[in-house]
Amino acid sequence: MMDDVAPLFTRSDGDYVFARWGRPIVPVVFGVDDASLAVFKGAIEAVVTLAGHQVTETDPELGANFMIFFCKDWDELAEVPHLDQLVPDLAPLVVRLKAADANQYRIFRFDEAGAIRAAFVFLRMDDHMAAVAADTLALSQAVQTILLWSDTAFDEIPPLAMIEDKAVLRPEIADVIRAAYDPVMPGAAQDVSHALRLSARLGRVHPS
Repeated sequence: MMDDVAPLFTRSDGDYVFARWGRPIVPVVFGVDDASLAVFKGAIEAVVTLAGHQVTETDPELGANFMIFFCKDWDELAEVPHLDQLVPDLAPLVVRLKAADANQYRIFRFDEAGAIRAAFVFLRMDDHMAAVAADTLALSQAVQTILLWSDTAFDEIPPLAMIEDKAVLRPEIADVIRAAYDPVMPGAAQDVSHALRLSARLGRVHPS
């Protein structure tokens, strides 16, 4: 089973890098209407509950620590007040995103122990993104931000599956999230032996 888990946190350069949130999550979404806001907050709360983690009202350091920004054009990010203070290399990042014709990007910040302390998600609503249902997009972003997955983790198989036109989290990915947030597991790891420990916990979820 380790062969199934390790690639989820093994980056394209070969390094094994794992991190989970080390503090309660405080989400905020910019650039959507109230209906979409409720969908996103609901999806985040559902995934956080699955993990056995917590959502709270405010982060003592940042106020909000999980920020999602919607835009129609990447240049709009430069107009967001104080965003350049949260993302110091914002200007060159915008240039790179435009050059790559990207429609989404995630940035994580980490505490002294290596656990996630903040995440910033940027979504450009191009034709492809606009065609995705709000609940599907919300669940996908929540899942991809609950852990520091590998940059190639979902290249071949996405974290969500469609059942009767409704997006649901794949059971095997849900099991990894639960195992990763087991209180006995570390908040961060950079050794592939961590995947073996995760696999052992998956075995307890689904005994043979």
